[in-house]
Amino acid sequence: MWLAAATKRSLFDKRRIFGGLSSESVFMGQEINQSGELERLRAQLAELHTKVARNEGILHKSQQRELALLQADDLRALFRTMINTLAKSYDLAQVTVVICDPEHDIRHLLVAGGTQPEDLAGLLFVDALVGLAPQYATLAKPWLGPYSASDHSLVFSGKRNIASIAMIPLVHKDKLVGSLNFGSTDESRFSRDYATDFLAHLGLIASFALENAVNRARLLRSGFTDVLTGWHNRRYLQVRLIEELARARRDSSNLVCLMIDIDRFKHVNDTHGHAAGDEVLCELAQRIEAEVRASDIAARYGGEEFVVLLPNTDTDSGVLLAERIRLSISSTPIDLRYDEPVTITASVGIASVVPDPEDDDFKTAGDALIARADVALYSAKAAGRDRVAVESANAAVA
Repeated sequence: MWLAAATKRSLFDKRRIFGGLSSESVFMGQEINQSGELERLRAQLAELHTKVARNEGILHKSQQRELALLQADDLRALFRTMINTLAKSYDLAQVTVVICDPEHDIRHLLVAGGTQPEDLAGLLFVDALVGLAPQYATLAKPWLGPYSASDHSLVFSGKRNIASIAMIPLVHKDKLVGSLNFGSTDESRFSRDYATDFLAHLGLIASFALENAVNRARLLRSGFTDVLTGWHNRRYLQVRLIEELARARRDSSNLVCLMIDIDRFKHVNDTHGHAAGDEVLCELAQRIEAEVRASDIAARYGGEEFVVLLPNTDTDSGVLLAERIRLSISSTPIDLRYDEPVTITASVGIASVVPDPEDDDFKTAGDALIARADVALYSAKAAGRDRVAVESANAAVA
């Protein structure tokens, strides 16, 4: 009996001991598995963070490239940005621009701006794209692939050891007008499996920048410049106002108009003479220009009146800009060549519009916008001058 009890106790102890060891082993295994899973998740998180940072860097660079194209002041600056800046930014062996210009219109605009086409290495004007490279027959989206001397030597001049290329279409009104061409010494840089979305977007931006630069050059040639101040004149404003209203309707955005008028300008002319009045107008134009953005449209409207259009801008931001302009005019006396310095003030009227999606009469809408800004201007004059008035509030902003 004693032996049976001892044997039973021994078996119970063994089960307890070995059972306990088994539980500890399972627990330790779970800890190891959890630790490994945690490390794996940490590694995935670190990799994701690296990808996000890399994508942010790529996006920032893309935005900088597009902004450089859009900010080009004229055709010469735009072509230089396309050819030189993009080559450096993308680390390419060569970038070229092909422009189909059968009437030599763009070439004449470039020459009128003081630049000969041959002075811009990498820029090629042609009367037709047919026969230049086989890709132009169907170039509706970026074409990527290996460089072939027999097919692409006219597009890429000189010996640059080009191995792979990208041909990005430039389009105007759904018509192919040329291409922006990237050449790399790396044969795998532009393969046909390469994603082309960002290149297609770059092509759209480049096409838009080219259209803007051509339009600006045409306007300058058409006598849309005020001789005295060097600003655009009223005719230019009328053209651009229609364009900006069309864009505002398309984007459902707000267009703000500032009407700026010198206070008591007749007194300046009567007291100091018309030559002094011209000096005041020129200085005023420079002070306004120093405050406006590159995307704004400024013009001398007539006499002592100036207009500034602010695309895609809310009215409050327009008021802030108007106040900066007003203060820049009145804060410092204007030096006159043959007389004592004179202090000038100005009043500003503000009107804004979000065009009706169904309204195609941009001329009438533009005339109405100018008229409403003019009414606000006279409200500022009636309230004591040297102030800003907003048409919607019908009150001056001190």
